Amino acid sequence: MKDNIYIKNRPATFEYAIEDRLNAGIVLNGSEIKSVRNGKVSFNDSYCFFTNNELWVKSLHIAEYENAGYAGHIPVHDRKLLLQRRELNKWEAKVREKGFSIVPLSMYIDENGRAKMEIGLGKGKKLHDKRESIKSRDVEREMKRFLK
Repeated sequence: MKDNIYIKNRPATFEYAIEDRLNAGIVLNGSEIKSVRNGKVSFNDSYCFFTNNELWVKSLHIAEYENAGYAGHIPVHDRKLLLQRRELNKWEAKVREKGFSIVPLSMYIDENGRAKMEIGLGKGKKLHDKRESIKSRDVEREMKRFLK
């Protein structure tokens, strides 16, 4: 397949210090996969949470597929993430610790045509950490500009 779809959640790495990453499958209904292949995904305010030892992503917006007709899908609803039990148990224990959150980082189509989501385990950054990130990004940009 030549689907090179890679949709990134850019604010996630700015708002959170990511300590660990995992790739998870995502359960999609009906025409959602076609919208993902068209790149119609928005991560605004989306986050992951545990319910009954299962990991779910909340507030992930997948736009309606325009050619779906009556069999369309609801753009924003909770979607289940597919991970192995030992990974779920490890991350659930870390989320119970103070300050850890699970954040969707990106969504992509793998070589088998399945939708996957990269999720990260991170702690929220403080204001001074964000300023430091901006400063390092500006310095890196200036270095690239100088080297050209």
